[in-house]
Amino acid sequence: MSYCSAIEGMKPENKKELHKNYHDNHYGFPIHDDNELFGRLILEINQAGLSWETVLKKEESFRKAYSNFDIQAIAAYTEEDRERLLNDPGIIRNRLKVNAAIENAKTITELQKEFGSFEKWLEHHHPKTLQEWMKLFKKTFKFTGGEIVNEFLMSTGYLKGAHAENCPVYQHVLEQKPLWIE
Repeated sequence: MSYCSAIEGMKPENKKELHKNYHDNHYGFPIHDDNELFGRLILEINQAGLSWETVLKKEESFRKAYSNFDIQAIAAYTEEDRERLLNDPGIIRNRLKVNAAIENAKTITELQKEFGSFEKWLEHHHPKTLQEWMKLFKKTFKFTGGEIVNEFLMSTGYLKGAHAENCPVYQHVLEQKPLWIE
């Protein structure tokens, strides 16, 4: 069952609205801001082993805890910041995931120096198969298994599959020219 059809059958209404907002306005749409791209990666990493609903409910807390997903700020986090995150009940308090966010921010600052932006690094490597992307992410980032890489790339318009072709949002995504249509 696709995400598109799954949200239609969801109950109660507040659960459905949480997913519907993400599905209709974010999922599959290209992101052109490095901090927001990185924020999506943080959210996808934190979803591992949990439901996407858990992450969606905590998105604003993640944004606040992780300096509005500011890559430069997160790359400069200290041990005190790590402990603050591990004690923040508003986010997923998993040491591996917290460490991955900080280390991945450091990696992205290096990619920005070399390629101009995280987005340009992704574009430089496009197109790739999912398996090729998985190898690249595993070599480049921390805590980026196959499902995380797939969802990150699909949710940001680098891989096809975020929406069923009969989903009304599919056409809106196409209008934003995701890279998978090239």
